[in-house]
Amino acid sequence: MTRDEPLPDYSSLPELPGGGRSGWGLFGADDNVGMFNLQTPERVTAAARLVRKGAVFSMNAPMDVISPPMFDRKALRRTPIVPAHGRSMDDIFDEFSPQSSSQWDALSHAAYAPGSFYNGVTTSEILDEGRNAIHHVAERGIAGRAVIVDLESVYRAEGADYDPTVPRAVTVEDLSGCLAAQNVQVETGDVLIIHTGFLEWYRRHDDPALRERLASRETLQTLGLQRSEAMAEFIWNLHVSAVVTDLPALEQWPPTFDYDENPFGFLHRFIIGQFGISIGEFWDTAALTQDCRDDGRYEAFLVSAPLHVHGAAGSPANAIAIK
Repeated sequence: MTRDEPLPDYSSLPELPGGGRSGWGLFGADDNVGMFNLQTPERVTAAARLVRKGAVFSMNAPMDVISPPMFDRKALRRTPIVPAHGRSMDDIFDEFSPQSSSQWDALSHAAYAPGSFYNGVTTSEILDEGRNAIHHVAERGIAGRAVIVDLESVYRAEGADYDPTVPRAVTVEDLSGCLAAQNVQVETGDVLIIHTGFLEWYRRHDDPALRERLASRETLQTLGLQRSEAMAEFIWNLHVSAVVTDLPALEQWPPTFDYDENPFGFLHRFIIGQFGISIGEFWDTAALTQDCRDDGRYEAFLVSAPLHVHGAAGSPANAIAIK
């Protein structure tokens, strides 16, 4: 399949024995970038025309915004280097976790099944050959149209006190209804940006006990995409290149890993591991979303330059949206 050919709908994909459907092989057995193949020159050119007022939005939160770090990651330590001659400065980073703040998950980040990653790539192929790793995306860069889904406004309009750490499943109806209300359509190759307000909520709540609870895998709870085949089908049928959010994890947390009972208990395994759709998390989406509310235009030109590190499973977002 070429990058310009229409992709099959979910119902046309091969069925998997354990439930769900497979998107492997659509861009060839050697593919390492998945749906970023859809960011063709024609689509990038069209997306660049969205720049009308020159408003630039950094999507990158500070590297220490999540403190203490979540998911057992380490806090970044920076050591300034000041030579005696005083004519320059340098830095050394220690305990640098590329996914501790605004981040990309590479296609090597989440497996469909233990040892089986996007396109059937094995753990040894990732470690020995760098298959599915972030450097493949870094070599081509990321550029294209982004569509913003302002879920925070939808949920705050319900009238109750909104807390994104109260477990809630974001449904297909939530997403499609929000897109319809915003009068915006998702197109092939787009980056879908889902704004929930989590990161701004986190910044306002600096209680140490609360943050310790959120930092632990055992006690972290947040809203997120419903872990269901209906959601997997919806995401695939959008034919987006990536899905981005300001949440710690795109899907409702915590997940479940009993795939015999629920194949969709961990949605990452399908979005990344079967579909080849990259995921961005902890993105700083607030300023861009507010601008969309102000001008009623929920689309932007998005560019990103992941770290060019051979074999890495993720990268800081290094992303800019322009309107």
